[in-house]
Amino acid sequence: MTDLSKFDPNIVSNPNNNIFGLPFAEEESSLVLLSVPWEVTVSYGSGTARAPEHMMKASLQIDLFDPDNKQGWKQGFYMREPEKKILLKNDYLRKEAELYINFIAQGENLNSNKFMCKTLKEVNEGGEFLNNWVYQQTSELLNRGKLVGVVGGDHSTPLGFFRAIAEKYGEFGMLQIDAHCDLREAYESFKYSHASVMYNALTELPQITKLVQVGVRDYSESEWDYICNSNHRVVTYFDNDIKERQFGGETWNHIAEEIVSKLPHQVYISFDIDGLDRKFCPHTGTPVHGGFEVLQVFHLFRKIIQSGRQLIGFDLSEVGVSGNEWDENVGARILFKLCNLMVANKSK
Repeated sequence: MTDLSKFDPNIVSNPNNNIFGLPFAEEESSLVLLSVPWEVTVSYGSGTARAPEHMMKASLQIDLFDPDNKQGWKQGFYMREPEKKILLKNDYLRKEAELYINFIAQGENLNSNKFMCKTLKEVNEGGEFLNNWVYQQTSELLNRGKLVGVVGGDHSTPLGFFRAIAEKYGEFGMLQIDAHCDLREAYESFKYSHASVMYNALTELPQITKLVQVGVRDYSESEWDYICNSNHRVVTYFDNDIKERQFGGETWNHIAEEIVSKLPHQVYISFDIDGLDRKFCPHTGTPVHGGFEVLQVFHLFRKIIQSGRQLIGFDLSEVGVSGNEWDENVGARILFKLCNLMVANKSK
């Protein structure tokens, strides 16, 4: 058991400690964060693979007092360092994927180029490898009784965690904060594309009984059709519709309560940071105008806890890496809130 008698939460953080400057080891922590430095299939901006290590550094600036769970940090939060083998594999396959994306962007025929066919095969095999690795890591943590969060990387990173959650908890619902639906089938022929994570999740995991998407403002016709034909398994609150309702006089509190009412008892939060207004995440991979204030999203999360629903896991993805640490700072603060809500939910 960690001795906190000499730990002062009110002074500057010790950089030799772990996430948020906390002095806990993994085995002593209630909640463990798995870093997944992966962004192989990103189709626009890059840099998110390095986000976990940058958020770790930025987290030292965060005060440990959270009104939503004043002593939450005492339950122990720990973030694993990004594994070098995953980062090295990411860096190699990212270059391969860039070659392939540039090739198809020129309108070239894939079948006429054996090298590009091989490249596509390698990238897809890499995605499968990553999913299995994340599944193994998170499954082992869940079986040890840990609460778990995944820190990306791009939004493809938590798919293996979804499988581990499904095996551990059975049926559950998912709240997705995102500018995009991520319901494309094998986007750019990458089976495990960041733009396909929810399509893959719903296809592979019948335990996901409901997907509630909030803040979407950039989507394709095929994704619209998928939502319309999902028999209400997917419920999407488009950013434009939310704002139109607010312009008409509805409060965010009322809309948030409606969103939560669509979720079953067990809830997983999948947070792509591009669901926020870009001022909070200017270096995210695929920014889109519009989006939420941070406090709006926190209000929605509180509604989940207040409703008596159980928060069973979360991921945070697509945090960019900036020169002034703004993106990483915002990401770290969102991560701290998710951690506190997670352990608060457990202690009820």
